[in-house]
Amino acid sequence: MENKIKELKEQFELRMAEALTAEELEALRVSFLGKKGQVTELLKGLRDVPAEKKKEVGQLINDLKTSLEGEIEAAEESLRNKALADAINNAKRYNPTLPSSEPKGSYHPITLVQRDLEKIFVSMGFTVEDYFEVTDDYNCFEALNIPKHHPARDMQDTYYLENGQLLKTQTSAAQNAIMKKYGAPLRAIFPGRCFRNESTDACHENTFFQMEGMMIDKDISISNLIYFMKTMLSEVFEREINVRLRPGFFPFVEPGFELDISCLICGGKGCPSCKNSGWLELCPCGMIHPNVLTAGGIDPEEYTGFAFGLGMTRLAMMKYGIKDIRDFNSGNLKALSQFENN
Repeated sequence: MENKIKELKEQFELRMAEALTAEELEALRVSFLGKKGQVTELLKGLRDVPAEKKKEVGQLINDLKTSLEGEIEAAEESLRNKALADAINNAKRYNPTLPSSEPKGSYHPITLVQRDLEKIFVSMGFTVEDYFEVTDDYNCFEALNIPKHHPARDMQDTYYLENGQLLKTQTSAAQNAIMKKYGAPLRAIFPGRCFRNESTDACHENTFFQMEGMMIDKDISISNLIYFMKTMLSEVFEREINVRLRPGFFPFVEPGFELDISCLICGGKGCPSCKNSGWLELCPCGMIHPNVLTAGGIDPEEYTGFAFGLGMTRLAMMKYGIKDIRDFNSGNLKALSQFENN
């Protein structure tokens, strides 16, 4: 039996040297390792081997089978690599200087607005920060002077996760982390996506984008807030914009305001985008509450500051004349591809 195994191995090596294609390798595999192959016949012949040598001979046959399988697999892999190399070498060379035949893409309008805002605020000395979309109750509410069971939480129908965390309802959730990172004085903006369980209509979405901003230093006042907001809006729209500042309640600022702009969709006459009021709520803002400064490790006796939560989604509506906020998340390329790829 040992001689048969040796002879079979030699036969295989001779046939292997002549197998140059995948088809020939497959024929070789069937001939030696198939159900009726020569190795299979050797295994059947074990019944004629004396009992005391069955184990030894069986091991030799198994070693032979493993060896043949390995050689065939290696040869097949070599053929595949050669085919791939030939395909690469023979492929048509790409010329990067040729004009593309694909249609030119465009940035999402909210991306365009965010880039404009970042350039404007960076030019005024603000740093651009990032923050998580998933946060915890402390950063989203408690650190912002909104303790548990505070009625202000009813204003934000929140998505809670099974692990107790939540999807941030406002970019203000980053305030505590930014204050602890930089201390005072500081100027920072932090754009991001926010989530609230709201019924959608022409001016409301459950997923939207804001840009939070803070400026903290000595002797900061409301006049500083108004100056930066008007400067920002005039830069974004490249013209003077009618704004109004009205009182608004937000636990993390005192006093708090709602900054509205005259609706640019209807020119202030009233339309579904502005709920027929002629004005669009754009930017809740105010002077940072002393409790929020304290939670962020900043002494409210020495420093004051303002904060704002700019609605980038609504700002994009006004800048590009988009009447329905739902168009932004619709995935409608026909609607979104019209914007210039800046």
